[in-house]
Amino acid sequence: MAFPKSFYRWRPHPWHGLEAHEGTEGVVNAYIEMTEFDAVKYEVDKTTGYLRVDRPQLTSSMTPTLYGFVPQTYCASRVQELSPTSKCGDGDPLDICVITERPINRGEVILRARVIGGMQMVDNGEADDKIIAVLDNDQFWEDAKDINDVSHALLERLRHYFETYKLVPGQPSDVTIPEIYGREHALKVLAASMEDYIEEYG
Repeated sequence: MAFPKSFYRWRPHPWHGLEAHEGTEGVVNAYIEMTEFDAVKYEVDKTTGYLRVDRPQLTSSMTPTLYGFVPQTYCASRVQELSPTSKCGDGDPLDICVITERPINRGEVILRARVIGGMQMVDNGEADDKIIAVLDNDQFWEDAKDINDVSHALLERLRHYFETYKLVPGQPSDVTIPEIYGREHALKVLAASMEDYIEEYG
């Protein structure tokens, strides 16, 4: 007996087994690793696809939005070309921050996110962009189309979090954020990461 195509005999890997998007331009699938309630840094384990404890947060700062990645993306040479102060891509899937009015208090969920901008981040010389999006079916954010539709205060919270989330007390930070950009550039970064993924994994 054959299984239907929608059925997985085993759990699909969230990076490689899910689609980046379902055909709507600017709307992507996002796999959420962390929520605003997490005092521990979680990351998907690249071998098993399960969520692994990376470390307790090094500072009191916690992510102000949902935080995860876009499946079937990879940050390599094409992403680096869009980040002029970086030396290479970070070799990870493309990160995404998802804004929603109603709090989602658990990770390891998949959601549809509408891209509105991004943050050009360079971590120790590596391009590590953070796409900024809103939950696609959140009516509170239905009019948000570009980065200017988001509060400056929230963007500064995101900037502060990423500038400090790896900070070791007494040591200088290796993270810089040269630019916060709008939807048009964010879609270029997304397309570049999808092309990098195809080149790396086929």
